[in-house]
Amino acid sequence: MPAPFILGFTILGLLAGSAIAYVIGAAAILTFIAAGRDTFMAVLPQRLFSQLDSFAFLAMPLFIFAGDLMNRGGLATALIDFTMSFLGRLKGGLGHVNVATSVFFAGVSGSAVSDAAALGNSLVPEMRRRGYSLEYAAAITGASSIIGPIIPPSSILIFYGALMETNITALFAAGIVPGLLIAALLMAMNTYYAHRDDHPGGRDAEVPAFFPSLLKALPAMSLPVIILGGTLFGFMTPAEAAAMAVVAALVIGVAYRQLSFRDIGLSLPRPCVMLGALFIILCAISTFSYLAALLQWPQAIMAVIESWGLGPLQYLMLINVIFLIAGMVMDVKAAVALFAPIFVPVALAMGIDPVHLGIVICFNITIGLLSPPLGGVLLILATTVKMDYWKLVGATFPFFIAEVALLIVLTFFPDLTLALPRLLGLAN
Repeated sequence: MPAPFILGFTILGLLAGSAIAYVIGAAAILTFIAAGRDTFMAVLPQRLFSQLDSFAFLAMPLFIFAGDLMNRGGLATALIDFTMSFLGRLKGGLGHVNVATSVFFAGVSGSAVSDAAALGNSLVPEMRRRGYSLEYAAAITGASSIIGPIIPPSSILIFYGALMETNITALFAAGIVPGLLIAALLMAMNTYYAHRDDHPGGRDAEVPAFFPSLLKALPAMSLPVIILGGTLFGFMTPAEAAAMAVVAALVIGVAYRQLSFRDIGLSLPRPCVMLGALFIILCAISTFSYLAALLQWPQAIMAVIESWGLGPLQYLMLINVIFLIAGMVMDVKAAVALFAPIFVPVALAMGIDPVHLGIVICFNITIGLLSPPLGGVLLILATTVKMDYWKLVGATFPFFIAEVALLIVLTFFPDLTLALPRLLGLAN
């Protein structure tokens, strides 16, 4: 009775347009009562505070604040000019520039939506001016923005690590190779489309001078090196690295002479609002997770998996299907918070490496930002570039399929993910 009750109530609430935190929280409380476990709610406040009492959560708003400051301070323009200087003369050069800029930008913002918004405002109009179709310019911008949450620093990796008590530094190290593989895949696809559709670019293309653009971009490119070097080699925790990122973003913004006190004031509310909204979701999900533990749902899932005869690899593929579907209709962090506490313990009990599992889940759920009906990257891009949403969905679909294929490769070959963390002594 409790499982169908909470599922039905949640679906009805979401269809009615209610906020997901309120729907899940209310459904969990009502299920406590329906299951006759209402006496256990006495310890619920203590559980909620213990869930939120994680120093790692501090890194997320700080990295988002740093990314917003860098964007307002001219980071995107400097990185685009630099990547244009050595990729712009290739066939389809601006497509390569789009992907490479996302790699550099990922080392600062850690957010797909921020990346898509920044490049949608700056690079898509430039691609249109040079002869690319709006559909292709927007599609490759959306596809490359997925690199942001995988290459550290990444808000979703921090969130997952804090939620599931997984080493965040190890997750950071594990995200580097998959992020670069996404970039390589997208550049290969861009090369194919450039020759098939005769995209602009070539030896005669107008590009910025290399050394001046390099000098201007160096302060921005030094920030990911500081962050990654400090965290991966143990000089800083992720939260301390995030604080350093904010300080560096302020200094770089002033050095570029594009960051004012007004810009700083406009940037401040965003991480505060984000953190408040995240904590509300976490409280609701924590209530749900407590209920799931009381009703022994993970144990029930384990029994079903054993009855099906699924091994670790088959179970990972099942998790992929579940999270892909969740990513299509839910907020990324809400989906991770809702489903990870249920399915991850079973995976760990089967001997699946926690770092590999975290990267697979986070990459999986991030791909949902490119899928309808609620893909966050698609929504922000369609609004930013003033494009029909469903045309953008169609243009992005080949890139979406390619990234799902890469997800399957990463699932089958965990060494691609774990090689660097093992080299650094962060994983077994």
